[in-house]
Amino acid sequence: MPTNTTQIILASSSTYRLQLLAKLGLSFSCISPDIDETPLRDENIVDMVMRLSHSKAEAIVKQHPNAIIIASDQSASLDNKAIGKAGNFNNALSQLKSLQGKTIDFHTGLAVYNPTNQQYLTALDTTKVHFRNLSEQQLENYLLTEQPYDCAGSFKSEGLGIVLFSKIETQDPNALIGLPLIKLVELLDEIGLKLPLKPINQITF
Repeated sequence: MPTNTTQIILASSSTYRLQLLAKLGLSFSCISPDIDETPLRDENIVDMVMRLSHSKAEAIVKQHPNAIIIASDQSASLDNKAIGKAGNFNNALSQLKSLQGKTIDFHTGLAVYNPTNQQYLTALDTTKVHFRNLSEQQLENYLLTEQPYDCAGSFKSEGLGIVLFSKIETQDPNALIGLPLIKLVELLDEIGLKLPLKPINQITF
C-alpha cells in the first residue's frame, strides 16, 4: 500500500494540470510523457482519451516503476468530431464562431498507476458546455483579453471564458480545466492513499 512517502508523478507538462493537482496538498513532481498522440484510424474520442491517458502513465512507469503515476488526456468534440487547439487568434475566432449556440462535450480520461500491485486504475469524465450566441466583436474582445490559443475550444473556463457559456453540465469543474480531481481522489482512495493527508509539519501532542 502506498504511504505518505511514496513518490507521486504527474505525467504531464501542462501548467493547468500542475495547478489543479496542487489543490490536493500532495508532494509531487511533473514529467512529460512525450508520447505519440496521433488518433488511431476510426478511433472514437472517448476511446482515444482513455488510451492516451493510459499510454502517458505507462511511459513514465517505465522510468519510475515504484512511483504513483497520474496521467490525463482531454479532447473536446462537437457532433462526435474533435475540436483541437486553435493556436492563434484567427483560428480561435473561427472556432468560437462555429460554436455559437451549440453544445460541445469535453471528455477527460484519467489513469493512475499503483506501484504496489502494478495495476492501472482508470476513469472518464464528460462535461457538456453550452455556448451563448455572442457578436463577433464580443468574441474578439474575449480572445484579445485572455488569448486562450493553447486551449481546446479556445477558452479558459476558470477565467473570463465563463462569459461565453449559457450552461455547464459537469460533475467536477476541475475536469474542464484538464484534470478531474473528484475522480482522481476516488482512484487514489482505491489504491490506499487517503486524502487529505496529515500535514508533514503538523505537531501532535
